[in-house]
Amino acid sequence: MPAHILRIDASARHEGSVSRDLADAVIARFDGATVTTRDLADGLPLINDTWVNANFTPETDRTAVQSSELALSDSLIAEVQAADTLVIGVPIYNFGVPAALKAWIDQIARAGVTFRYTENGPVGLLDGKRAILVLASGGTQIGSDIDFASGFLKHILGFIGITDIEIIAADQLMAGAEDKLKSAQDNIAQLSAA
Repeated sequence: MPAHILRIDASARHEGSVSRDLADAVIARFDGATVTTRDLADGLPLINDTWVNANFTPETDRTAVQSSELALSDSLIAEVQAADTLVIGVPIYNFGVPAALKAWIDQIARAGVTFRYTENGPVGLLDGKRAILVLASGGTQIGSDIDFASGFLKHILGFIGITDIEIIAADQLMAGAEDKLKSAQDNIAQLSAA
């Protein structure tokens, strides 16, 4: 059965974006897959007091205004729930994830919906999914002490139950971009499309 992929593009750039180009190459590995794309270039609303209060109100007790406040979050979560695989294109901005990607995370990480608390700690509710993180950076080495993106993403995805995570890195592109891009493309060519 063909995969259902949720593609998240976090780059502010539409043209000349390394993370978008590499995400294209990853998607091309999944012949026949259904792809839902969520482009974050124009940003997402930040959670606020109204959102938080709505989220902590039991669904059956929410007002129409509260339900409306959570409608986008519900849609974003439904996209993740419907997907077998997430392909997330992530440029590293100032050592971390773009603000729009953090806003997406805040919208989808919801207690009782994508994770729950138990006596033994939190349990993710989105298990059985795969995530492929496509990371690009100008100067930050992925996995280094100044990389606050890859570890954060692995943690938050694991927190909501997605633990099958692969990283495609095109890092430190300001020095030796051609070799780094070739290495990333080689890694993409080795990805399993199953």
